[in-house]
Amino acid sequence: MHQPAITQLASADPEIAGLVEAEAERQYAKIRLIASENYVSQAVLEATGTVLTNKYSEGYAGKRYYEGQQLIDPIETLAIDRAKVVFGVDHANVQPYSGSPANLAIYLAFLQPGDTVMGMALPAGGHLTHGWSVSATGKWFRSVAYGVRKDTGRVDMDEVRELALAERPKLMFCGGTAIPRTIDFPAFAAIANEVGAVLAADIAHIAGLIAGGAHPSPVGHAPVISTTTHKTLRGPRGAMLMSDADHAKALDKAVFPGLQGGPHNHTTAAIAVALGEASKPEFSTYAHNVVANASALAEALTARGFDLVSGGTDNHLILIDLTNKGIAGKPAAKALDNAGIELNYNTVPFDPRKPFDPSGLRLGTGAITTRGLTVDHMPKLAEWIDTVVTNAGDEAVLKRTAGEIRDLLAGYPMPGWG
Repeated sequence: MHQPAITQLASADPEIAGLVEAEAERQYAKIRLIASENYVSQAVLEATGTVLTNKYSEGYAGKRYYEGQQLIDPIETLAIDRAKVVFGVDHANVQPYSGSPANLAIYLAFLQPGDTVMGMALPAGGHLTHGWSVSATGKWFRSVAYGVRKDTGRVDMDEVRELALAERPKLMFCGGTAIPRTIDFPAFAAIANEVGAVLAADIAHIAGLIAGGAHPSPVGHAPVISTTTHKTLRGPRGAMLMSDADHAKALDKAVFPGLQGGPHNHTTAAIAVALGEASKPEFSTYAHNVVANASALAEALTARGFDLVSGGTDNHLILIDLTNKGIAGKPAAKALDNAGIELNYNTVPFDPRKPFDPSGLRLGTGAITTRGLTVDHMPKLAEWIDTVVTNAGDEAVLKRTAGEIRDLLAGYPMPGWG
């Protein structure tokens, strides 16, 4: 059953409680490979469900617009101080509701409508909020996009420099949502400095790896950093902005009163708990294990003939181009879900297919590492993925695989279910 127990919810609203219990069991029974998901600790779950959700706290610690902040201010201050220690930054703002509003605050802080922003193209692995056309950031600002080389699947920093010199952006983003390789923060910083742009590093996917020392940090290179607090950081659904001292005031004003009202205090408390966990030695071990698992899984998938974008991974994320397997990403993802393996279909660079029916799969090892799976499990996981992709229409194969996965996972506890 769900842990902590939801007995009051079950009594007051059994329909919702039943769905929550079913979702907890689903998360327990499946190999969860969605790169942006994870399992939070029971302590984070408990913090998220506290009476802090009852309290309005517009403003910042010591400068609120509502009374009764005697206990809220220390909670937010703790979250800020822990973020500064974990990431080694001058300043942190823990109030953004999620990653997209956090990124929008960067625009509000440093740009005027119509100014030029430069970010990675969405089909190449970037994020909607880095200036892509369907996003408000692409509609309200002049956007130019860089991509990856077709032959390597990697960013060519010489091409990025040429584009930046030609377009002269005021804001540059590095980072994205489907990047399997190490981000070269020093190279991006050199280009941003050359053209006079503010460099923003979006580390939403790799924040936990950075906190655990398993990926280079943008601190000292990018003066502005945005991140979500879930994914590899294993916190609640929320976001943070971090910066050097020179950019702090503009960012704080952009978050409040520029974009948001009162922060979600229960989320702030859970962020503080997660950051406390991230400061411990065992979190560093976890972060390095995430990378080791991804590397082992990539190697095992390659051995089975899967075409990996860029040829592999340096972090938690693997991007597969299924073209050579004769199946598109969407039917493959649905078959894998039915077989007990949860991931998402995804575009790949230079994808000839449409975004809602793309050629690729995106997967990550954050959640399975939290469950305790190791490099020894990765060859079997690759075998299951291969079997399902090859037999996507065979319900008997899918059912058998789901049973094998449930049997394996029974030996690996899940926070939030027991």
